[in-house]
Amino acid sequence: MAKTKTQFICSNCDFISARYLGRCPNCGEWGTFVEEKIQPETQSRKSRVGLDGKAAKVQKINQVSLEETPKVATDLKELNRVLGGGVVAGTLVLIGGDPGIGKSTLLLQVSGQLANHGKVLYVTGEESATQVKMRADRLQVGGDDFYLYPETDMEAIKKQVEELKPDFMVIDSVQTMQEPDLTSPIGSVAQIREVTADLLQIAKTNNISIFIVGHVTKGGAIAGPKILEHMVDTVLYFEGDRHYKYRILRAVKNRFGATNELGIFEMRDRGLAEVANPSEIFLEERLAGATGSAIVATLEGERPILVELQALVTPSVFGNAQRTATGLDRNRVSLIMAVLEKRANLLLQNQDAYLKAAGGVKLDEPAIDLAIAVAIASSYQDKESPASDVFIGELGLTGEIRSVSDLEGRLKEARKLGFARAIVPKNNLGGMDVPDGIKVIGVSTIKEALKLALD
Repeated sequence: MAKTKTQFICSNCDFISARYLGRCPNCGEWGTFVEEKIQPETQSRKSRVGLDGKAAKVQKINQVSLEETPKVATDLKELNRVLGGGVVAGTLVLIGGDPGIGKSTLLLQVSGQLANHGKVLYVTGEESATQVKMRADRLQVGGDDFYLYPETDMEAIKKQVEELKPDFMVIDSVQTMQEPDLTSPIGSVAQIREVTADLLQIAKTNNISIFIVGHVTKGGAIAGPKILEHMVDTVLYFEGDRHYKYRILRAVKNRFGATNELGIFEMRDRGLAEVANPSEIFLEERLAGATGSAIVATLEGERPILVELQALVTPSVFGNAQRTATGLDRNRVSLIMAVLEKRANLLLQNQDAYLKAAGGVKLDEPAIDLAIAVAIASSYQDKESPASDVFIGELGLTGEIRSVSDLEGRLKEARKLGFARAIVPKNNLGGMDVPDGIKVIGVSTIKEALKLALD
């Protein structure tokens, strides 16, 4: 009997090694290699043939009809925004998030809404049909075209797809599905890759929109090989703290819409409710007269959102000053503090700094630099900035305030929420129509900005 051969695959970049390695030589990550049995040679995967028996064919691009891939809008406008206008026929959407964050709740609600537009097949590998029904009753979800199928075998699932011919499909979750021809255990790299490849073929050949639930690792990335995110059309991350009511749905990849688009939801007893104006929830608990606070108009996808940035700067007790950031990039915070020390004459090297983006949102665009700098300086000097001010701008290493994108849209959002003054990059003002009702002041350096904000 031939000896079973194994190989080791990096779950981060799919690098293959004949033996186990602590660190991947391709991507440099530690502890990412998983063992996989080498499968015997089999026939190649069949070409794309739909449920109607039609195979894919070569076409001129001018002859391809867009009517075959319509967008179906759900009742959740926030979800439609993140998806790029609605659910596109024949797409594969991957939704990842921490356990208990609400992924299954979101998809159960969406399935009930999509059942008004076609047949929905909800495949669950983690719950029984009774358990899903109990949640559906609590969420008041149902319909004659809403079908449940508690199964993990992909061959059985494909047979049900051929019989039912659904328009929409949910897989909860991809880590529980298995290909019976593979000897690898459920949830392994090989299983996840093959299951996703099967689902991709089902979606593309039959114009079925498929939502896949994916578990995440301790680092917050979707578990399984990185190629999983390359195979799907859209990757969404469902973020938030289970101890708080707000949830954030973020698009990190979208072939049919803007990347880094944001949708805000509120978790209630009857499920998830969309938040129409997220800027208000991020500012509703702002303390009047507090130091170390600054408001920024950030751009998430195509939507401007106002967020409060908070900073607490205190003398360091230990030898090395600490830099802690929640919702912000710690390296960006360290860089801004270095610029403040060098260009604004603030002695911060012996100060501990704790920064936070209020509301649990994560910000990573350059336009938040000025607001971070103002919050740090406000806490260090123990001077409050005016409550009606908003700060927008990128901070350069020489202390200059650099221009940002879509300043006009950010200012309109600030004016709508009652802000009276905006400190922005001076280079952005040329040729721009300043919205009525808000005073806009252009600055060139961080010194000018701090003088306006704190004096």
